[in-house]
Amino acid sequence: MFQVVAGLSYAFPNAMAKAARKYRRIFAHHARIQERPRIAAYLASPRRIAFNEDGIFRHYAKLDSKR
Repeated sequence: MFQVVAGLSYAFPNAMAKAARKYRRIFAHHARIQERPRIAAYLASPRRIAFNEDGIFRHYAKLDSKR
């Protein structure tokens, strides 16, 4: 679930900002996981492949709702 929230937040930042208001507990859980020491270390390490425009979680500006 952590990776899904992270990936969708990258792909659809406007829509996920709206979803964050509706699903506060999921996003709070995501934030808590991200802060765990070993996970935070991995996320900051070069081992983690950053989201980019070639993967499934790319930014879809035309599909990202601003409403």
